[in-house]
Amino acid sequence: MKTRRIAELALLTAVALIIFVVELQIPNPFPIPGVKLGLANIVTVFAVYHYRAREVFCIVVARVLLGSVFSGNVMALLYSMAGALLCLAGMLALKRLLPERYIWVCSVLGAVFHNIGQVAVACLIAGWGMLLYFPFLLVSGCLAGAFTGACAQLLLRRLGKNILHG
Repeated sequence: MKTRRIAELALLTAVALIIFVVELQIPNPFPIPGVKLGLANIVTVFAVYHYRAREVFCIVVARVLLGSVFSGNVMALLYSMAGALLCLAGMLALKRLLPERYIWVCSVLGAVFHNIGQVAVACLIAGWGMLLYFPFLLVSGCLAGAFTGACAQLLLRRLGKNILHG
């Protein structure tokens, strides 16, 4: 991998981590554990459409690992990693079907996959009663996914092709 590419990936990871840390400072208005905007996923959605799968995988894994350390919540690592990896797998598959102008749809469906991963881990750890969270996580995830996808779409429009490839 070229030095420029490594620097780009490191920069995207840093931006995602900064967004994650800033979002940690925003009080959660919802009384349901696990519900949040997931603004750092703007970077992931963007990267899915502009980088190779293994490069996006590195960004996601680094963001989740370092985010867990920065937040001081290592227990959340399992939930976050399962959700993030399932989300990434889903978005990479969807990327083949959805052109870039529908990046927001990919983000919404990625949020659904993320929620499935989180709830699956919760069920393994705490039991099947955790499935009661799924409808709430699904609705909030779709709304958050639409928002982060729209932000990624706007980012792509603002940056233009010249900045992205050159």
